[in-house]
Order: sequence, then structure tokens, then C-alpha cells
Amino acid sequence: MKPVWNGKDFTPRLMLPLSLSFDHRVIDGADGARFITYINQVLSDIRRLIM
Repeated sequence: MKPVWNGKDFTPRLMLPLSLSFDHRVIDGADGARFITYINQVLSDIRRLIM
């Protein structure tokens, strides 16, 4: 559990640490960042997981 600021106060939230390892000679770092952002969006919205 980590404290997360929601605009008014801190609330405890479960966090899933994610990391990505890849060869920068093959994949650009920006592509990796976009992939992690997409995974974050999918995992944070249960409706997307069902689709």
C-alpha cells in the first residue's frame, strides 16, 4: 500500500510495480514508454481487461 494524493488528501492504494527491460539498439525508449503507459491504462480500468 502506498499513499496517493487524490486532490484533497492522501488515500492508501495498492500499487503494482512494473519494469521493462529491452535492448535500446532494437527498440527506441519512447516506444517502451508508450507501451508501459498503455499497460498502465489497461490495468487501471477493469472494463478494458474484460474486452
